[in-house]
Amino acid sequence: MADFQEHIITMIPRLRRFAISLAGNLSDGDDLLQNALERALSRRATYKPEHNLDSWLFKITQNIWIDQKRSEKRRGPVVDIDDAHHLVGENGEQRVEQRDMSKKVLAAIDALPEDQRLIVTYVLVDGQSYKEAAEILDIPVGTVMSRLYRARKALETLIHNPESAQKEKTPEAEQKNGTN
Repeated sequence: MADFQEHIITMIPRLRRFAISLAGNLSDGDDLLQNALERALSRRATYKPEHNLDSWLFKITQNIWIDQKRSEKRRGPVVDIDDAHHLVGENGEQRVEQRDMSKKVLAAIDALPEDQRLIVTYVLVDGQSYKEAAEILDIPVGTVMSRLYRARKALETLIHNPESAQKEKTPEAEQKNGTN
């Protein structure tokens, strides 16, 4: 056992050069060497004394390197995030603003009178033509256009000026918006 470990220790400089040449850089080569030494020591029982120990160690190192390359092909290369300054991430502030605006729009649509909400849903959300919306709702195309106009104005106010929209929301205004 002592001879085995001593021989491995004397082999470290050669194995290190081999590992670095396989890996292509010092850091990855040292990691490869460490993995190879760990595997050799943990699998001591599989070593057969009639075989050359140097060849066995080189073969372990080579096999680990081959396994790593295969794994990289499946997963893709591993990039240290600290070295990836060129990658552009998502703008978190912009994402939050978009989510907030989406909530405002949905709340504004929900606050519309039902006849306007239906027109907005058919024409603006679903993308149907005025004629298709008129046929579905069984109303004239002109009515679709006028309701959509009022709905757009109301949405603009509700989204950009919600305080003033609350002031305008009187029973008379709601009745006016609901007609036609």
